[in-house]
Amino acid sequence: MKTGGQLIVDALKANGVKRVSCVPGESYLAVLDALYDSGVEVMICRQEGGAAMMADSWGRLTGEPGICMVTRGPGATNASAGLHVAMQDSIPMILFIGQVQRDAREREAFQEVEYRRAFTEFAKWVGEIDDARRIPEFVTRAFAVATSGRPGPVVLTLPEDMLRDVVDAPEARPYTPVESHPGESQVKAFGEMLREAKRPMFIIGGTRWNEQAVVDFRAFAERFRVPVGCSFRRQMLFDHTHSSYAGDVGIGINPALAKEIKESDLIVLLGSRMSEMPSSGYTLLDIPYPSQKIVHVFPDPEELGRIYRPDLAIVAAPAEFVAAIKDLEAPAQPAWAERTATMHDAYLRWSTPPETGPGDVQMGPIMNWIEANVPKTAVFTNGAGNYATWLHRFHRFQAYNTQSAPTSGSMGYGLPAAVAAKALFPEREVICFAGDGCFMMHGQEFITAVRYGLPIITVLVNNGTYGTIRMHQERDYPGRVSGTDLVNPDFVAFAQAYGGHGERVSKTDDFGPAFERARASGKPAIIEVMLSPEAITPTRTLTQIRNKA
Repeated sequence: MKTGGQLIVDALKANGVKRVSCVPGESYLAVLDALYDSGVEVMICRQEGGAAMMADSWGRLTGEPGICMVTRGPGATNASAGLHVAMQDSIPMILFIGQVQRDAREREAFQEVEYRRAFTEFAKWVGEIDDARRIPEFVTRAFAVATSGRPGPVVLTLPEDMLRDVVDAPEARPYTPVESHPGESQVKAFGEMLREAKRPMFIIGGTRWNEQAVVDFRAFAERFRVPVGCSFRRQMLFDHTHSSYAGDVGIGINPALAKEIKESDLIVLLGSRMSEMPSSGYTLLDIPYPSQKIVHVFPDPEELGRIYRPDLAIVAAPAEFVAAIKDLEAPAQPAWAERTATMHDAYLRWSTPPETGPGDVQMGPIMNWIEANVPKTAVFTNGAGNYATWLHRFHRFQAYNTQSAPTSGSMGYGLPAAVAAKALFPEREVICFAGDGCFMMHGQEFITAVRYGLPIITVLVNNGTYGTIRMHQERDYPGRVSGTDLVNPDFVAFAQAYGGHGERVSKTDDFGPAFERARASGKPAIIEVMLSPEAITPTRTLTQIRNKA
């Protein structure tokens, strides 16, 4: 006989959960009590959105559902920011929400929300457990739903009184992973289409990859000498220094790469949905009938043909597809080999940062310093904003599991994601890129890093404005600045007040020594980089945008 709270924790342990992020609430005290001596680490956060984004980052970096627990009402709605990231990014995650007691439902009780109505667009499945005896069933199903097909978040709500019930329930067992594999005829058809192509292009992305699949796909690309692009914020899936790498397919795509994609005769979308951002606003491929032949490989059949009609549709997770094609015979002299080399050369030129720009701080040399002094296994995280362009365009990712960034474009993601990444990989360097606007969305989670002794390094690019919105504002309403200028705290003092290490960089040459001091401090650190608002992009100033120059 066990309480509902104990059964929840038992089910998590049966499914291999070692860590949960949470903001506590009286609505799930029975679960917190069961966690007390469970051996499961509880990471206490300061805002539910940050807690949910940590769970997303765990799911993103492990492939297993990240677990987040919050209280009802305001706690749950705060967490919806992280839930939305996980849904749009196809990340496995389970959000547990304390709920009002069962006899108070439908009365608009204190902090009551009907989550099955409110969160339908935010999750793959929203369930409420009315009977504690069914907890093993619901939790096992939650893990299966979150990880199968196109992964995503699941929400389970837990009535407060149900968690206190003492019941006899079956012992929880781990969920059974569901894999989808391509058929032999599909692999054969794919091979024939590739060998017949003159200008093929691979665009890889999505989730359900693993380290072995990344290694095997690199070997495949090397044998076939095909050009490979990575979908928006999935750059860690392919080594950027490899001769087959053509660049990232996302916001601000290299015009040369965009031209090559449009002129390809075969596009292989491997794991990628090819949604708005990687498709440059749905302009790279015609809808619904692309001019190129399309092979679309995706683990969820509902996505195949949803936007683009594929010539060959394969229901398979990327890892299973790569395992099926890795032994295909490559042509002795691929017709496209020279084109692949040309595309890689274009990427290298595109990803070489400029040396100069407006103001006393130049981000180009800073990126060069980072490339020369940070190990290739370092994990980079970020939220959203123009500052992220410096990371995405000029950092050359070389290793799997070195990126945690939202394809949904959510601000505030970078810091909680870095906390989660450092907890997962304490031996690796973890660097968060943030803008001043982005950082303040979840900057309070810096204290979470301090509390748990997680020495992340935050490169905080401070230009005193919501940069992306200001750029668009100057383009559409030149000279009429409204709602985009910021007043910021002293971020060095902020870091120190929280018990971390703080540095300010006002000149380019100050960055390297500041980074080394931050690294040597052994504390969570903020390096505030004072960037001129004129340096709004790597190649254009605000004045140029305002004047349409």
